[in-house]
Amino acid sequence: MKPWVTIQEFTQKTLVSLHTSPPPTPSQSHLFFCRFRRTRKLHKMVIPPPVRPPRILKFLKPYVLKMHFTNKYVSAQVIHSPTATVASAASSQEKALRSSMESTRDVAAASKIGKILAERLLLKEIPAVSVSLKREQKYHGKVKAVIDSLREAGVKLL
Repeated sequence: MKPWVTIQEFTQKTLVSLHTSPPPTPSQSHLFFCRFRRTRKLHKMVIPPPVRPPRILKFLKPYVLKMHFTNKYVSAQVIHSPTATVASAASSQEKALRSSMESTRDVAAASKIGKILAERLLLKEIPAVSVSLKREQKYHGKVKAVIDSLREAGVKLL
């Protein structure tokens, strides 16, 4: 038995399988067209956002907050996107912070990191920051603690 199929055999099999499938019943084709019309209506209703190239977005929101959580530590940094440099950062790995915290990985540590980061941002006169969440991050738990403590300390979130 051959482990591969030639192109001619494949096309012959697919043509045969296409011709042997029964035609759709009137109710099936009606359902298909109803669904098609419904999706077209929905697409017309949705108003797309203005399309801006990424190079313009960099300058509209220059400071971006990025958070990283491991099983041991919590860290957050604000990146100046036009120059791709770190404007300010705070982490529970810092020796001065580790000694004052009970745990370096829980929600309380995350809120403390947010407060410290906010103080450092305000010292550098950075009043507003946009938040960049990874796909798997939700506004819950440690992420929420960092963002809320930034907001409470006086940093505006875009």
